[in-house]
Amino acid sequence: MKAVALYGTIGSLVLTALAAVPAGGLTRPDTAGAGTPAPAPPRIAFGRCAPVERLPSSVECGRLTVPLDYAHPRDRQITLTVSRARATGGPKVRQGALVFNPGGPGASSMHFPMYGKTERWRKTARAYDFVGYAPRGVGRSAPLSCQDPAAYAKIPSASPREPSAAFKRQKYAEAKAYAEGCARKAGPALRHFTSANNARDLDMLRAALGEKKLTYMGASYGTYFGAVYATLFPGHVRRMVFDSVVNPDPRQIWYRNNLDQNVAFERRWRDWARWVAKHHKVYRLGTTPQQVLRAYDTVRARLGHRPLAGKVGSAQLQAAFLKTGYNDAYWPVRAAALSAYVKGNPKPLLRQTLPQPGGEAADENSNAVYTAVECNDGPWPRDLRVWDRDNTRVARVAPFETWDNAWLNLPCAFWPRHAPRGASQDPARFATDVTDAALPQAGAAHRPVDVRTAPGALPPVLLLAAERDGATPYPGAVELRRRLAGSSLVTERGAGTHGVSFGTNTCANQYVERYLLTGRTPARDAYCAARAEPKPVLPAK
Repeated sequence: MKAVALYGTIGSLVLTALAAVPAGGLTRPDTAGAGTPAPAPPRIAFGRCAPVERLPSSVECGRLTVPLDYAHPRDRQITLTVSRARATGGPKVRQGALVFNPGGPGASSMHFPMYGKTERWRKTARAYDFVGYAPRGVGRSAPLSCQDPAAYAKIPSASPREPSAAFKRQKYAEAKAYAEGCARKAGPALRHFTSANNARDLDMLRAALGEKKLTYMGASYGTYFGAVYATLFPGHVRRMVFDSVVNPDPRQIWYRNNLDQNVAFERRWRDWARWVAKHHKVYRLGTTPQQVLRAYDTVRARLGHRPLAGKVGSAQLQAAFLKTGYNDAYWPVRAAALSAYVKGNPKPLLRQTLPQPGGEAADENSNAVYTAVECNDGPWPRDLRVWDRDNTRVARVAPFETWDNAWLNLPCAFWPRHAPRGASQDPARFATDVTDAALPQAGAAHRPVDVRTAPGALPPVLLLAAERDGATPYPGAVELRRRLAGSSLVTERGAGTHGVSFGTNTCANQYVERYLLTGRTPARDAYCAARAEPKPVLPAK
């Protein structure tokens, strides 16, 4: 499941020895002693943004050229789109550029420069140019596609809580076809969509902006490739904020992280059910969490057999209600829609579950990049029996999202084996039990980067995490703090909204603002009380 983009919706290429680039240098190739460094990028020529970006005249746009393959940096080049809003405070207070990535993989921050107009970002926007960009594969940055968008967006679709053997076979076939579509449409370029290359692109962006050192803020997946950047280029870091932290342990990337995500989302799902039960007088869905969950499961089963308006099946219902796990702000509106449906009014549920028209191409593109990065970054089981065993086990304790998450990531079981080229994708050839020991190189393009820095190699960085986050479970933040020497962790106690900073938690916002403006971090551990729970919204009559 995606560690979705925030503020709006998971070391590759370490083959033998991958040394950090000396301060002031540029990205080097992955294979020690091979190739030449990537040429220094020219300064970005900013100008008017293309209409397709839908950005105001206060934002300017440009293009950044980077190598497709950093092991052969003078071969094929690709271009990335970049956006910028100048610091509002003038030369005396300007501290450089602040580059932001909202997560994904597959999300763009092209709209980030607009945040400087909001009150929560006002002081920071006085000191920094706000810089957003579309990472490789995303939007107009060498766009990646694996499937016809209309086929990808086809509705209704089913999401049974306990999938049958026939349903699993259907999903296996769909995943295989999707992986083959990625390979066919992208060709040899497919292997180069990785987190390590995202980090190298980020260093090229730093240089093209004229920044000697990088000030960066990453959320969700943006914390992972930001941490990869810190590992590869510690001498290029000025300040870094990591909000809602992915577990960077190479053994977690990405198969185990997704299994852990299922358990964390189940906890958040039950948090929502407890909140709804507490407001039984409003929603009439049950006085206990168990009753609320039974009411939801009844609707889920009903839509699985008879889609609402012929368009909303159980999969569309699941996708809509998964957002309750990402942000508490969805709790009242989803509860109100479910309550109205149970009482005989399906219109609110229909409005909240129908996909937005016109977004099919962007959704397919985002999913293609997500799949390519996750499948390329590390090893995945190739034996479908392993997927079935592990997800069956997890679904016993976390039934809400486990199987949907498995179907999302299943193309990685059939991912092209890049070395040697043309190897068979028949899963029967790979019978290793990959969860009882370290995952082997089961067809992954690369090995994950061993994220870590030595004491003193990296300036202090700031981490933020909510204790009950579903998308990026809290132990990941503790693990990254351990691996980045000198880092500080701000914890939002008892909270689960994915994205701590610059929301409604004043305590967390103050830590981020102080760090970005002064470089000061709190003690190794700091804590903020949870933001207030949302107030109920009356169901439509």
